[in-house]
Amino acid sequence: MKKIRGIIGCIALTGLSVLACSGFKWRLEYPKSFIVSIRNDAVVDRTDAVISLTIREIEASYPDFNPEAFIVLSGRKETASQADDLDGDGKADTIFLIKDVEAGEGGNVTVRYAADGVIQRTYPKRTQAELSHKFGGRFVNRKYEGGEFRNVTSLRVPSEHTDHSTFIRYEGPGWESDRVGYRFYLDWRNAVDIFGKKVSDMVLQDVGLDGFDSYHEMAGWGMDILKVGESLGVGSLGMWIDGRAERVSVTDSVLCAVVSDGPIRSQIRTRYYGWKTGSGKYDLVSDLSITAGSRMTRHDVRVNGDPPNLCTGIVKLDDTQFMSTSRPAGVWMALATYGMQSLSGDKLGMAVLFRRTDLVEVTEDAHSHVIVLKPKEGILTYYYLAAWEQEPGGIQSEKAFLDYLNETVQKLDAPLKVTL
Repeated sequence: MKKIRGIIGCIALTGLSVLACSGFKWRLEYPKSFIVSIRNDAVVDRTDAVISLTIREIEASYPDFNPEAFIVLSGRKETASQADDLDGDGKADTIFLIKDVEAGEGGNVTVRYAADGVIQRTYPKRTQAELSHKFGGRFVNRKYEGGEFRNVTSLRVPSEHTDHSTFIRYEGPGWESDRVGYRFYLDWRNAVDIFGKKVSDMVLQDVGLDGFDSYHEMAGWGMDILKVGESLGVGSLGMWIDGRAERVSVTDSVLCAVVSDGPIRSQIRTRYYGWKTGSGKYDLVSDLSITAGSRMTRHDVRVNGDPPNLCTGIVKLDDTQFMSTSRPAGVWMALATYGMQSLSGDKLGMAVLFRRTDLVEVTEDAHSHVIVLKPKEGILTYYYLAAWEQEPGGIQSEKAFLDYLNETVQKLDAPLKVTL
């Protein structure tokens, strides 16, 4: 009877008592738990820090952990989390959670779980990844006629597809956070473009439905704000050959997939088979991911065959300031541009962030500021970002943009320390 009266009492309570009753409910639904300790040794606060834990490392201490029935609590408050299958074997292998951590401070979160069953939690969408192409029509002279767009989780790019074929909605996969959106052209151009957002809501699901390139005109949500042309756009992958950046253009085949479309992290994976360049032929895997509250795309690349280099960069546009930032003993550095360079005629900052030890040289060609990098054992990681003045709370000056870059580099140099 005591337990029954306790439950009835919970129904009637408000305020702080509701939290206690919620805790009671959570303990019933998720009877097992463990603590995750998080420390921020950087001299800057971290808002919306997304933290990952592999299921393998969790199971080393908690072998009955169930990624299909868990919640994360920061104090008494539930915080957003997700479980992802990053290796594609059909089972979740990584969980992600989000937390604010002040400079020089630490904190704990509690992961509660049920060893059996499935209990799904839903959280506001703060990231998105999607890929959409037409069904029901056909290619005629490499243009797709008829049909309607449907979202898919993967696509092997048909040999008939090329630029402006109208087959793929906004010409490639898209990914976004509540700050900014990106896409890349899933064709021979293979360059990254930017969707400037005036709202924090997810918008890509509505882009390009009312006309093939209507997103080049300002809408309530924003617009495409970058002229890419023959350049590297922002953060596009290529190889530095004979004094120019050669994008991943000529391939035997390309397979693109949405690996994750979660509330706090989303990811696109593209496999390029038989990339032909002046120095050889390579297979490579490109993973693009974005997290809630962040402008940055993380680009993880795996390539076979020991290429002489890989390169990335930023489009060269008029009326912009080219700048760099790093810390004297730091691991990461950034190269950036800032100025009146958006297609909406206002201020836009773009940057690529990379490890100092990966750098071969900083150079340029006719179209791009180029950063030449050397993969280590076929692996390379770098980041890129865009900061548009019209985004909610957008950066309004060159100084503010440089301050933001300096803070971002400090965070990369001092990753959060996470222990179970």
